[in-house]
Amino acid sequence: MEIIRVEGLSKSFKYYTKEEGIKNSIKNLFHRKSLIKDAVADISFSVQQGEIVGFLGPNGAGKTTTLKMLSGILYPTGGYATVLGYVPWQRKKDFKRQFSIVMGQKNQLWWDLPANESFYLNKCIYELEDQDYKKTVEELSTLLDVKGLMNVQVRRLSLGERMKMELIAALIHRPKVLFLDEPTIGLDIISQRNIRAFLKSYNQQYKTTIILTSHYMKDIEEMCGRSIIINHGKIVYDGEINKINETINKLKTIKIHFAEPVCEDAVKKIGNIKEYNGLSATVEVDKNDLKMASQKILNDFDVLDFNVEDIPIEDSIALLYKKGGEAS
Repeated sequence: MEIIRVEGLSKSFKYYTKEEGIKNSIKNLFHRKSLIKDAVADISFSVQQGEIVGFLGPNGAGKTTTLKMLSGILYPTGGYATVLGYVPWQRKKDFKRQFSIVMGQKNQLWWDLPANESFYLNKCIYELEDQDYKKTVEELSTLLDVKGLMNVQVRRLSLGERMKMELIAALIHRPKVLFLDEPTIGLDIISQRNIRAFLKSYNQQYKTTIILTSHYMKDIEEMCGRSIIINHGKIVYDGEINKINETINKLKTIKIHFAEPVCEDAVKKIGNIKEYNGLSATVEVDKNDLKMASQKILNDFDVLDFNVEDIPIEDSIALLYKKGGEAS
């Protein structure tokens, strides 16, 4: 079942420029040069119930702006979208009761109060029954291992503990759609892993539809079956994350371990050197030249081992950013 539908969605911002100095400050009072920034430019996609979709892109690509429009925080400049059958920016009460948005760099909890006070406030806002509220908080605090911290001031919690509390606050009312904007930003490896495991488990149990933005590829690779990549406000890729290399990149990586030291000039004849230390090397070759490169390695060198791999997904995504999504 289709939960989110986006058609030609766009958002532009008007802003002004000013040169330095008092003279230009006074000049700006009477005449300002205005510019238009297309944060999101005519994007279209749909998301089915229970999907976890990774929303990727460089800084300023339009990811957060898109989530803000889908959650009704921003009005679009053009286009159309529905979430759970509602137009988000109409901000109908029934819609607001069925989604949540968590932004890793913004707090929704009261800083000087224990987290359970903010949870109770959300309980009242969403008009939850006492029994349902207590059951939900007990379940989520147990899953996230923060039961012993419920009465501690939020400002006294670590970053990872605060993010867990933010997730509980967002899930108090069992939303059907969850927007996550950099939920693991700044967290240590263990906290990131725990939050990923929790979100995967929660999604499987409640079939919650999740759109996730993150600059950590582990978040995307471990959680998302599908990724949408946006750059300069436009979608440049929509599909499985592990198929980006097949679609975009024509390069393969060969890791070679030599039986005896080999000079760098000799290795350059195989392909583009990425790493080299005499006894081992990592080179990139065009996948169409892979057979010829492999034969050259076996014929010209005494090797202990060599492996052929796809280049890291991060590199392919960076190539997408650079080329605007056009296949190489």
